Amino acid sequence: MLRTPTLTFVDRFWQIAALAIAALVLLPVAAIIYISFTPSADIWGQLLSTVLPRSLQTTLMLMFGVGAITTVAGVGTAWLVTMCNFPGRRIMDWALLIPLAVPTYIVAFAYIEVLDYTGPVQSFIRSLFGFTTSRDYWFPEIRSLGGAVFVMGIVLYPYVYLTTRASFLIQSSSVLDVSRTLGASPYGLFFRIALPLARPAIAIGVSLALMECLNDIGAVTFFGVRTLTFSVYDVWLNRSSLGGAAQLALAMLAMVLLLLWLERLGRRKQRFDGSSGSKHRAPTRFDLQGPQAVLALVLCLIPILLGFVLPGLMLADRASRRLDGLLSPDFLSTVWNSFSLAAAASLITVVISIALAYALRLNSRGPLKAAVRLASIGYAIPGTVLAIGILIPLANFDNFLDAQMQSWFGVKTGLLLLGSGTALVYAYVVRFLAVSYGQVEGGFGKISPHFDMASRTLGRNTGQTLTQIHLPILKPVLLSAALLSFVDCMKELPATILLRPFNFETLATTVFEAASREAFEEAALPSLAIVLVGLIPVIYLARSSASSFRTKQSKRQSVSAT
Repeated sequence: MLRTPTLTFVDRFWQIAALAIAALVLLPVAAIIYISFTPSADIWGQLLSTVLPRSLQTTLMLMFGVGAITTVAGVGTAWLVTMCNFPGRRIMDWALLIPLAVPTYIVAFAYIEVLDYTGPVQSFIRSLFGFTTSRDYWFPEIRSLGGAVFVMGIVLYPYVYLTTRASFLIQSSSVLDVSRTLGASPYGLFFRIALPLARPAIAIGVSLALMECLNDIGAVTFFGVRTLTFSVYDVWLNRSSLGGAAQLALAMLAMVLLLLWLERLGRRKQRFDGSSGSKHRAPTRFDLQGPQAVLALVLCLIPILLGFVLPGLMLADRASRRLDGLLSPDFLSTVWNSFSLAAAASLITVVISIALAYALRLNSRGPLKAAVRLASIGYAIPGTVLAIGILIPLANFDNFLDAQMQSWFGVKTGLLLLGSGTALVYAYVVRFLAVSYGQVEGGFGKISPHFDMASRTLGRNTGQTLTQIHLPILKPVLLSAALLSFVDCMKELPATILLRPFNFETLATTVFEAASREAFEEAALPSLAIVLVGLIPVIYLARSSASSFRTKQSKRQSVSAT
């Protein structure tokens, strides 16, 4: 029997590193809690009677509407491409993920440009019917809560589609076939069998979509919707009350924790294992023909057209009018700022993810497992909340360092961390560490422990085992983790707006500021750049998820054949 070896100093190093990383992730949350309860920040009574009720009501209404749209669109399209055969199904299978490449704030300003009073749609209606003012006809107001619900719903539904599609694919076909034998119709099969089995996956997808909805600041600003996120931004910058912003941020954090609790509650006692080892096979699809096939194709095309094609065409048209600015110093500087920050943050997140996953591989017991879990909660923290939590400790450190350097050497360091972009990289790492860690942890899980045992037998320590054995095997996984983190950092807006150094612009902030000034053509080129970069991981995700399922199916079939 193999006995677990005694942990060496090198082994202890990995555990200490994991605990330190968890502490750094939790530092912003601790800072928000601290400043929220300091006497100087005690304006909670005023916020409770003025800002909070309206912001909370608007946020809940927005989340309810977005949750409804993402559930209907995500679950419906996932069922069609998984359980039905119709022309174009294979293309729809991956194309339905494409709206994930476009940030909500870019789609928001695209629809405002198209559907606003001065946009091409209403201008065409006025010219066609001879209307002269907006009072002569009725047209839905895009700058409204309804507009925000519509835009966020058509952009965020892929979260639900992705998780639900995976659930439908792994559901045992024998369960569905028995239901058919007992006379279940396609509708009965969906509502009474497949949908209840997919409830945990749907809950996960909806919770992810709602957390993105809660994090958004660009779209709600363009639509004039005063959510909690907007109120934090407004109280901090426009009312110059960092304490009040911290108290609102704490309320947002409570909402996130409530959302996570509800998601887990929805999955409690709802864990179904439809697989049966080697007997598992792909579900038998319904063959749709004639009008039914056309209807299925149209239903799958609608969210793609609304969430990607129409905004993409508008961006391409507006960007084509500003191609002279493609090589301008300002645009190139903005591109460099975005790429350099995203590259630095993605590299750090991958390194940290390796440290966390490897520390847990060496010892998954005790407080280490809890620390690793805590280090992965950053994705659930809205960007505005994270920005406030980072600003407070880093500003104090900058001020302390500046005072000490002046006292000792007579040198002013100024805002060394906040002014250099370090705070932004810190925010990106904390926010998107979970994305990278999930990839790396999954990669480590596929490496047999026998590799570690053999390496130790040959005299290698844990550090040498990592560098000589694990990292070469994990190269594709590390590339995927870095790519996903890089694109998320490129698109991030709330924390970037609040933590960027003075006169420092990224592609995301350029889009936000130009759209805020109604300069849509000026915002089109950086928007298109973000979309094109965002397409890379979406295509990779679509291809990898499909190939992963095909690989599992072929393995099960080969096992069944033997």
